[in-house]
Amino acid sequence: MKQAGRIAAAIEIITEIFTRNRPASESLRDWGKAHRFAGSTDRHVIGTLVYDCLRNKNSAAARAGDDAPRGLVLGTLAEIWKLSAAEIDALCTEQFGAGALSGVERKNLEAPLGDQPDHIVGNFPQWLTPQLRAAFGDKLIPEMQALAQRAPIDLRVNTLKASRESVLQSMAKFNAVATPLSPWGIRIQAPGIEAKNINVEAEPAHGLGHFEVQDEASQLAALIAAPKPGQSVLDLCAGAGGKTLALAALMENQGQLVAYDRDKHRLRPIFERITRSGASCIEVVPADEQEKTERRGGYDLVVVDAPCTGSGTWRRKPDAKWR
Repeated sequence: MKQAGRIAAAIEIITEIFTRNRPASESLRDWGKAHRFAGSTDRHVIGTLVYDCLRNKNSAAARAGDDAPRGLVLGTLAEIWKLSAAEIDALCTEQFGAGALSGVERKNLEAPLGDQPDHIVGNFPQWLTPQLRAAFGDKLIPEMQALAQRAPIDLRVNTLKASRESVLQSMAKFNAVATPLSPWGIRIQAPGIEAKNINVEAEPAHGLGHFEVQDEASQLAALIAAPKPGQSVLDLCAGAGGKTLALAALMENQGQLVAYDRDKHRLRPIFERITRSGASCIEVVPADEQEKTERRGGYDLVVVDAPCTGSGTWRRKPDAKWR
């Protein structure tokens, strides 16, 4: 596909997301199934444009002077992809393009954006301004702008099997670097517009259990919980087991670590991950057998990763920001 066709496809998918209130991932998947001629690079570029539109919806609409799907895509091309109005018009007028810019569209895209309200500069829902201002104070805008960036890939080294140095070496081909805060963490920056997504789980080091994909913030949560070797620990909202495995590593595989989640579908991936990690101190309690989490004498530590606002996922699931 040429870039013109990719832009038109992004407009089609954005329309689907907002008119039918569908998750972006599902809309992109279904579009790909219906357009088999689109290659992996095409799907990556289209997906990147769609997600950039969703991350920066307010500023894109302000740039284009229009919050309809076409306006969001045109505004994103100008504001985030840094294309000029002339370049955008040239792409849109090509075969299979989205159609030439109108005089109003060109004028809006060429005009400087100027001063804008916080919710436009920070790309967050206007109705959340009081709550977010109370939470972040003077850091509101930089925090929200950070959540509008493409997310990197963070890995947690499994210290039961490997060292950070060895995993850094094995992932050097991806320009991996150490994370700034977690002593276990490794970071791979988000790929560019044309570059394909990196499938780190296809790497031999992942199959050997040397690392797991886990955001640095989740790694820090486990570190703050600070379980000790030999303790009894309950991970009450274990989900797929990311923090469970981090806790097991901190415990040096010594003691008792009970993992439970009331959602059996979320819990299902934990078994393969435990096997791969080499952690033998973990006992998984089935979702419908919560009574088995009870322990005479209690636990030394209970970790509860309770359901929350989900705002921390806005970089990877930006459509959730607008629901």
